[in-house]
Amino acid sequence: MSKYMSKYTGTAATVTRRTVLSGAAAFGLSGVVRAEPQAEVKVGLLVPISGMYARPGAVMREGAEMAVDHINSQGGVKALGGAKLKLVVLDCGDTTEKAKSAAQRMVAQEPDLVAASAAYLSSFTLAVTEVTERANLPVLTLSYSDLITDRGFKYVFQTSATAASQAKQALPQIISLAQSASGKKPKTVAIVTDNTGASVASAKSMREGLLAANGLQLVLDETFTPPLADATSLVQKVRSAKPDLLFFLPTVISDAKLLLEKMNEFGMGQGKVPTISFGIAIAEPDMLQTVSPELLQGVLTCVASWGTKGHEALMAELKKRYNEPWMTQNAISTYGDMWVIKDALEKAGKADRIAVADALRTLDAGPSKYYPLGEIKFDEKGRRIGAGMTIVQWQTGIPVTVFPPELALAQPIWPKS
Repeated sequence: MSKYMSKYTGTAATVTRRTVLSGAAAFGLSGVVRAEPQAEVKVGLLVPISGMYARPGAVMREGAEMAVDHINSQGGVKALGGAKLKLVVLDCGDTTEKAKSAAQRMVAQEPDLVAASAAYLSSFTLAVTEVTERANLPVLTLSYSDLITDRGFKYVFQTSATAASQAKQALPQIISLAQSASGKKPKTVAIVTDNTGASVASAKSMREGLLAANGLQLVLDETFTPPLADATSLVQKVRSAKPDLLFFLPTVISDAKLLLEKMNEFGMGQGKVPTISFGIAIAEPDMLQTVSPELLQGVLTCVASWGTKGHEALMAELKKRYNEPWMTQNAISTYGDMWVIKDALEKAGKADRIAVADALRTLDAGPSKYYPLGEIKFDEKGRRIGAGMTIVQWQTGIPVTVFPPELALAQPIWPKS
């Protein structure tokens, strides 16, 4: 009888394949032992579902759901007999305390998870991974902070370029764009940033040598705690400093709205002070619900990933399925994370979190389809080797990828006075 049965090896975290005897065989008659389909394999998504970051969290869920559906419809995890992925979504809320508490619930209530993607803000990811590391649960993250993979952790895998790396890659491109469009190189910059992890990391790298290395002088440096109640004092300081470029790093949509509107009110629109951001808040679809396309025109933001050339089918599906106007970093990166976990399961050959982490450390799958440049290969810190970034620009009411050239969907423009 054993020759009709599929051999399957699992761990305590795996639901093993059961066999069912036909009615005839149960009564001693001739029959065939039939194997039930392989059990589901649980993967986690820990993102903000409530509070002021709920919108990006919802988009991350959309990306993950699409990926799981695509993986399952294409045969599931073949190394596990076609096992289907099951997405387990948990709410990390809108504070680091809530995020850490959610991570504690996740590892306690979902012991069958083999891996997870988390947790939007770098501040949340730093808190969450303190918990998941102790549980040996591999976590993939698009969060930017360099600190995430500077702590010696073995179960954290950063699919995005770090904040410092993104700033280093982006700054020369922005300077070149400004110089080619205006005929002169910018000399002075202002930084206005919130105090969340990724924003702090991006601003830190600029302050500590990156600006000077690119011939730029920092004339204003302001940090605020989100959400802002009023942007008047910040904009007044920017107007007094008269920078050639403004680096504005919010993580809350309402903060981006307040500052852009106040700049316009003070006569400092894009023609006066070109505005460059890091991160997704300033390019979220919800910006158009409260800010006119005219105020956004020309605003640049540097992000880990975006809907780019080669993602047209995914962008169309996201728009049709969820009524999303474009594919942000949150959707495409989380979509990619599910595929990376799937590939790790194929390599591991079993639904075991330690085996999956080992597989992630040794993945070498060549160029990525869902992340800009680089490979799906991680270094000893858990950072994706060769990770690139994208520069996105608001053009006629839509943020489109303008860098790198091979992934761009539009040519960059520079605001004219």
